[in-house]
Amino acid sequence: SEYHDHTPLILFGSVPNPVVTQLNLELKKQGIKVSGWLPENRYTELPVIKEGYFASGVNPFLSRTASTLMRRKKAKVIGAPFPIGPDGTRAWVEKICSVLDVEPQGLAEREAQIWASVEDYVSLIRGKSVYFMGDNLLEIAMARFLIRCGMTVPAIGIPYMDKRFQGGELQFLERTCEEMGVPKPKITEKPDNYNQIQQILEIEPDLVITGMAHANPLEARGINTKWSVEFTFAQIHGFGSTRDILELVTRPLRRNSNLKDLGWDKLVKEEANV
Repeated sequence: SEYHDHTPLILFGSVPNPVVTQLNLELKKQGIKVSGWLPENRYTELPVIKEGYFASGVNPFLSRTASTLMRRKKAKVIGAPFPIGPDGTRAWVEKICSVLDVEPQGLAEREAQIWASVEDYVSLIRGKSVYFMGDNLLEIAMARFLIRCGMTVPAIGIPYMDKRFQGGELQFLERTCEEMGVPKPKITEKPDNYNQIQQILEIEPDLVITGMAHANPLEARGINTKWSVEFTFAQIHGFGSTRDILELVTRPLRRNSNLKDLGWDKLVKEEANV
């Protein structure tokens, strides 16, 4: 058969159908069958979960779900980085393969191919800095991906950190920083927004990913911002979504440089006197 004989695997996380199809296919290429998703499109399609089944989450904010699966269903939750960005997707598939005793095939080539296809976007952000104020728990995975793109991350704010569920991602972030030769960002749980704003005005990062409340005040002070909530609802999982993430990240930078080209410098404050 096209699938290996392995312990059943359940994936959990609410993602759009194209992402479900894409992640199922990535695992199918390795001969791994996904027995079901939580949630499913229809109640009747919900998977049966028995003791000893493996489960893997695709979003960092699902630590309660992971605990419930372990406690109530006696499932084994696979601690892996999240499938966000080509580096994360490859690491996620590799970890699932290693747990299920399957030899991964062709992932290095697949990752290299994706990086080559998005070089036009990556070149816009390479060498620039991004500051995460902290809003939706995607910060660690996003920071790791953007550091791999060649960005620097001075600091990461995060509302809540479950070190066990995000353990794979934290280790991956550390490894990525070492490989890219950049300092590891300082991670602050429940950060103080006032201090963050002072820090941002001081270090002047090229981009700040923030909740809606702080976006306009920062823009008024000449700082490029991106709403963090957009990453919550966009398709950011799997190899095929890499371009979508970079489209979002680079949009404020592209917009402001376009405005300058039009001679509309008044809208882009270089130096704001606060």
